[in-house]
Amino acid sequence: MSTSAGAGEVRNGVNKPSPITIDPLVLKKKLGKMRDLSNGHSCENGCSTDLESPRTPRTVATPGHEKCSFHHDLELDHKPPTREDLIPNMASAYRELLGSLGEDPDRQGLLKTPERAAKAMLFFTKGYDQTLEEVLNDAVFDEDTDEMVVVKDIEMFSMCEHHLVPFFGKVSIGYLPNKKVLGLSKLARIVEVYSRRLQVQERLTKQIAEAVLKAIEPRGVAVVCEGAHMCMVMRGVQKINSKTVTSSMLGEFRENAKTREEFLTFCTSNK
Repeated sequence: MSTSAGAGEVRNGVNKPSPITIDPLVLKKKLGKMRDLSNGHSCENGCSTDLESPRTPRTVATPGHEKCSFHHDLELDHKPPTREDLIPNMASAYRELLGSLGEDPDRQGLLKTPERAAKAMLFFTKGYDQTLEEVLNDAVFDEDTDEMVVVKDIEMFSMCEHHLVPFFGKVSIGYLPNKKVLGLSKLARIVEVYSRRLQVQERLTKQIAEAVLKAIEPRGVAVVCEGAHMCMVMRGVQKINSKTVTSSMLGEFRENAKTREEFLTFCTSNK
């Protein structure tokens, strides 16, 4: 015999509690939070969601995690993607582009083109993977000299950020030492770091000058860049002989007309 007793039942003298009712929406939210703490998160930068991965604190200030879109205190360990990891997505985009042009991406001549194009674009923009400190490699030397140093006609290849077509030419760099000199090849490497990116020539010229200034703190830096732009040659006005010249003058090169003139004379000399 059983009787009702308030919120529960009495069976054979034992009080049995009534079943607990839980709102399914509340339960879903609670389980979601538990999953976030145990499984990490869905991160476009490749975060692991393996339950067996070690859990350590991660923030956007942690090296390798600067570009992660979301973090919490117990994020699972993960490694940031390398540029090579981008190749499949880039190749897929190039394949779609070929199809949009009316081409057949599966024909023999284009079968491997998407992957080749992806690898080529990564090479064209490899400057994004380099820093000034890396390319200098401590090649800064104490030297008691204050005479002008000029390295001219450094080949330059870059990509126009407006049309994604090349522009190329040459760069001349001069500086007035302030008890320090830079390994000559490092000037060419600085050009490489900033030119191997999506660029406009005006910004490229300024970045090269500022990099030299930061590297050795000279009394002045001068940079002249001359380039031919395929966006003007292959399309648009189609002027094949046009060239663009830009300059950046810092320190004494900006303040002293004679110093600036001396540098420009070196740049235009054929000797």
